[in-house]
Amino acid sequence: MAMIAAIQMTSEPDVDANFRQIRKALQGMEFEQPCLVVLPECFAWFGASDKSTLEQAEPFGEGVIQQRLIELAREFNIWLVSGTIPLRGEEPEKFTASSLVIDNHGQVIAHYQKIHMFDVEVADNTRSYKESRYTQAGNEVCVVPGTPFGTLGVAVCYDLRFPGLFDAMGEVDVLALPAAFTQKTGKAHWQPLLQARSIENQCYLVAANQSGVHANGRETWGHSCIYSPWGELLMETLESPGFIYSDVNFSYLEQIRATMPVKQQNRFRSKLV
Repeated sequence: MAMIAAIQMTSEPDVDANFRQIRKALQGMEFEQPCLVVLPECFAWFGASDKSTLEQAEPFGEGVIQQRLIELAREFNIWLVSGTIPLRGEEPEKFTASSLVIDNHGQVIAHYQKIHMFDVEVADNTRSYKESRYTQAGNEVCVVPGTPFGTLGVAVCYDLRFPGLFDAMGEVDVLALPAAFTQKTGKAHWQPLLQARSIENQCYLVAANQSGVHANGRETWGHSCIYSPWGELLMETLESPGFIYSDVNFSYLEQIRATMPVKQQNRFRSKLV
């Protein structure tokens, strides 16, 4: 058996305060089996301008945010999907929205760069989002085989709307989705999209979202969730910061795939270009 978990946060433009939120959520938990903890998108720095986020960007493999994540994984003996952190990109005026997979020994074993940029108009306090202005899009899917949670796939927030990305991953046992879904789009589409991805891919899905009103007025939806391979809602938070978890039942996963082998029967497999 293994466990998957999500920490829901109301992150600030304050790295120290945000790590205190994470530590508060983890303290008191006893992890007697392997546990994967997923943090929200932009967990370490959120609620200020994109330009200020660029100023926080670290080189890959260096920096305070990455070192603190490694220390948390070791201290609590957990695997971490690091939400997203700003890492320096190839373009000097852009950063990557990078999600690191860190094992319980503090080793970074995978690095995903968010592919789909949130360039949209939303009827909320922010109105216009232009993520691509400062964020350099990635171009590779992230699949990590052989973990205690089976094969792990990682995607981020707006990626959720593009099922071809998940199809390109092949067969994964757990999907980790850090997010900062807005209040408006979250209320309309968050849970239907999460449920659809879990059903289509016949996998567990653990989604960690931002919640509440942030320092710059941006509103996020919360409602972090864990779904089963049958699309059942196993755990959910509401709008406040919190911690949710669920077991991964590999026998149940195999039973669903054996009785309805959709991956083998899919005649329209897409590929990420």
